[in-house]
Amino acid sequence: MAGNQTNIGALTVQIDKINSERIKNLKQEKVLMKLGGGGDRLKAQNIRGKMTVWQRIEYLFDPDTFTEVGGFIELRNENFGLSKSKTAGDGVVTGFGRINGQLVYCAAQDFTVLGGSLGEMHGKKIANIMDLAIQNGAPLVTLNDSVGARIQEGISALSGYGEVFFRNTKASGVIPQISVIMGPCAGGAVYSPGITDFIAMVKDTSNMFITGPDIIKTVTGETVTKDELGGPDVHMSQSGVAAYVGEDDESTLDWVKRLLSYLPANNLESPPFYNNIDTAQHKEIPQENLVPSQTTKAYKMRQVIDFIVDDSSFFELQAGFAKNITIGFARLEGYTIGIVANNPVELAGCLDINASDKAARFVRFCDAFNIPLLTLVDVPGFLPGTDQEYSGIIRHGAKLLYAYSEATVPKLTVVLRKAYGGAYICMCSKHLGADVVLAWPGSEIAVMGPKAAVTIVFKQEIKEASDPAKKTEECEKEYMESITNPKYAASLGYIDDVIEPKETRSIIITHLSTLIGKSVEMPKRKHGNIPL
Repeated sequence: MAGNQTNIGALTVQIDKINSERIKNLKQEKVLMKLGGGGDRLKAQNIRGKMTVWQRIEYLFDPDTFTEVGGFIELRNENFGLSKSKTAGDGVVTGFGRINGQLVYCAAQDFTVLGGSLGEMHGKKIANIMDLAIQNGAPLVTLNDSVGARIQEGISALSGYGEVFFRNTKASGVIPQISVIMGPCAGGAVYSPGITDFIAMVKDTSNMFITGPDIIKTVTGETVTKDELGGPDVHMSQSGVAAYVGEDDESTLDWVKRLLSYLPANNLESPPFYNNIDTAQHKEIPQENLVPSQTTKAYKMRQVIDFIVDDSSFFELQAGFAKNITIGFARLEGYTIGIVANNPVELAGCLDINASDKAARFVRFCDAFNIPLLTLVDVPGFLPGTDQEYSGIIRHGAKLLYAYSEATVPKLTVVLRKAYGGAYICMCSKHLGADVVLAWPGSEIAVMGPKAAVTIVFKQEIKEASDPAKKTEECEKEYMESITNPKYAASLGYIDDVIEPKETRSIIITHLSTLIGKSVEMPKRKHGNIPL
């Protein structure tokens, strides 16, 4: 009996030793897994001014909250020598954690492993984490740093992209999706970010394009660099693909953190509310001085926005693209709102193709995620010209009409100075379902401005007058008093109130507080057919 006990004791010690060795090996293996493609390649990332994949994750997420999912997954396809590059994780880190306390799912590509290229298992890992994000109703952030599809895996790589695109579409309007381009993003890889809600890029180290410079040179004969073709400046100022460009990885990830602070976790929740508001500044600045009474004089709409919203709360998006319209999130007495505003300092605040696209997509995002809309109007019309007509301003302008008409969130509109023609309707007028439309006393609302209108309405009178210039001036005054005056629109019920500029913030807050619980039943349908 004593011998048996001795044997059992020895066996227990042996098992404990084996288990201890296994745990030690597991810990070592997990440390090695974080090295990706190896120490030299990780150092190369830093030398290029880029953080490594784990540095990015640790910077983005609250300390000690990130949990990796699928870290042991490896590539299966071993064609063309891929077996020599087999690495745990297959070039992408997926998991979840907390950002400012909020649950967020993430897929972060590791450029040190096969250039972050997407193969079968790499794609499956991303698809899996996307499924978890949708299922659990939490935002998804992807950190893109990849040369594109893994050519050695052929159709398996393409199928991986297809699975990701399908889930991007499935998640659209259900959870917020944010793409951060932190390196190359080429070919089919660009379409996943293209479907997501917001794209951020990093100055000097990121680019996006469908077809690279070499192929363009071969096919068209054009010579272009990667930055000229799809660098951050191009996508911020010309294509409108990027919502933000950061100076480096850290500042770009800081932007993501701030963006998330304005967004609900999913489409069934309300956006965050902050009640630590200091409104002293708004009681001291005379708002009347912000907007010139002369309708042809330019001013920066950003100054008006900053006066109305809570201090330092305006978070502008796509600031370098279609500058004639300004969009972004803000807080109003703690409530998260979306703002769309004409910007008279650019193209006189006219609506054009790019401005219509920019505003329409933002309006649809806000509507999908229960974010009230505030529209600030100072618009002389749609930008005239053959270029606009040939490029489809009818179709693009209709997108903005469609987006506002479709939106069921609280919609508040303030006409600051002028609102003419079809552009007046497009900027969330009463006719498109605005809950409240307010106007400042000097604003003008009509089919067209007085100078143009009198040449049509009073053409004969001016022609027959002994002093045509004086008659024109009299006719303009008459037209303004009888037609463009906001009180006339108010008498017809198209304007709910004419207000003093200094009261704008307080009146908007009053109306917004009553509209937060707004509920609208729309006709049953599969979906509408927005004019794309």
